[in-house]
Amino acid sequence: MTRASIDLNADLGEGFGRWRLTEDEELLTVVTSANVACGFHAGDPATMRRVCAWAAERGVRIGAQVSYRDLAGFGRRSMDVPGDELAAEIAYQIGALEVFARAAGARVAYVKPHGALYNRVVHDEEQAEAVVEGVKLTGERLPLLGLPGSVLHERAERAGLPVVTEAFADRAYTAEGTLVPRGQDGAVIDDPAAVVERSVRMARSGVVTSRCGQSVPVRARSLCLHGDTPGAVDIARRVRGELEAAGVRVESFV
Repeated sequence: MTRASIDLNADLGEGFGRWRLTEDEELLTVVTSANVACGFHAGDPATMRRVCAWAAERGVRIGAQVSYRDLAGFGRRSMDVPGDELAAEIAYQIGALEVFARAAGARVAYVKPHGALYNRVVHDEEQAEAVVEGVKLTGERLPLLGLPGSVLHERAERAGLPVVTEAFADRAYTAEGTLVPRGQDGAVIDDPAAVVERSVRMARSGVVTSRCGQSVPVRARSLCLHGDTPGAVDIARRVRGELEAAGVRVESFV
């Protein structure tokens, strides 16, 4: 029988200037993939360079976490950006991160939309197509990390780009398998024990209990742990420890 395996990813580099939101160096000792903010919702050149260097030192894969241009709203406000403009902005963010990844002796290994853009491309065909076009502009066949069954993944596969399915240990799910919007009560799971239990169940069984109590299939190759959650490092360590104790290999998807 083949043992289950899972990638652990976290959103990192989400500070700006002298403000730091995530415990990047500590989380990079736990996760296997780092979604690095590229300056549009958070992050700046010095932060991007620093996180890429730390990730490369630890063998953690570097991903470009691309976003709407929304520093004030942390990328969590949906925006109607024209497709050609959004595609260019996606390529711009990936290219900026690639400079620092190469300087650290690594490469950008995948792309993950952030916040409002992540949720938008689950259903919005035009915005999903623009993200795919932005990745294609880089000239690389970079995998796209996102929700199973999303329009983004459908468009990426049509364009010949690899896709990687993702689940969230600390976010509530609807019965349809989408994320409960952050503005609603209970959207974020803040009980560490519940986060750990959900992580192991999703990795081993491919299911999660939705907010209304239904079992929802969430077969995913990567599990996201939010770096801006209070106690994120301790939670990440507990999740990884319990996954390995349950016989689940923790390894990057690339």
